[in-house]
Amino acid sequence: MREAWELDVTEIGPIAGGLSVEQIRRRLMTDRVGGHIVLFGEVGSTNDALRRRAEQGAADGTVVLAESQATGRGRRGKPWFSPAGLNLYASVLCRPSIPLSAVPVYTFITSLAMTDAIGAERIPAAIKWPNDVLIDGRKAAAALVTCARTRAAPAYVILGAGVNLNVDRAWLETALGPAAAGATSLSEVAGRPIDRNGFAATFLNSLERWDDEYRAKGPAGVLAEWRARDALTGRAVEIRDGERSYCGTVRGVTDHGRLIVEEADGTHHEVSTGEVVVAR
Repeated sequence: MREAWELDVTEIGPIAGGLSVEQIRRRLMTDRVGGHIVLFGEVGSTNDALRRRAEQGAADGTVVLAESQATGRGRRGKPWFSPAGLNLYASVLCRPSIPLSAVPVYTFITSLAMTDAIGAERIPAAIKWPNDVLIDGRKAAAALVTCARTRAAPAYVILGAGVNLNVDRAWLETALGPAAAGATSLSEVAGRPIDRNGFAATFLNSLERWDDEYRAKGPAGVLAEWRARDALTGRAVEIRDGERSYCGTVRGVTDHGRLIVEEADGTHHEVSTGEVVVAR
């Protein structure tokens, strides 16, 4: 995949009509996140582009943004619809000192930051475990968190975020077909265009705030706020994991980020993988 163009804030100014590193950094209130920002016109995926930089020693808080992704993906390798010039496709590098078992909390951190930024647009949003953000029950954003593993701890964690900002209903229907009924964008809900640079800065500011909370105080505050925005607790769901499936009621999440599902006979499951289908 050829990366069509790359903009580094230290080398070149903003492109008219598109994302602007200068405008984003002007609104940042961070110490680490966004200290170095790389902007692509087109990239395979922002997570992959940032992973290459992480392997080369990129600093904690490095950000990769893109106007479009050719091979954007979500959880379980599903493709992520990434039209040019409309949405937010972002990845942030973190180098925390945590055990591997704690990495899932970064999915919660990313989801909280996305809902904070959406809320700043006066749009209420909720989080569907483990990584989807919903507006009026329809998917508007998702997180994809990956890490490079050592024996006992991650060498680094990459926090990926995709948010439907200004994509319209026609785009969604063309790209997603019948599945478009379950998707939306902020502009569709708000009835107005969303400032992508302002949204990106708000997201990055919130991301650092939640990451700082986690690094300083542990996961309790992050988990408490995530639970307050949880869309699934109390809902009837079907869990599909390969050839195995079962139904039950969601009873919350564990402190390690697993979904707690109770079957009708009282059997409890702690779910870490699989697809969650909400009963209608």
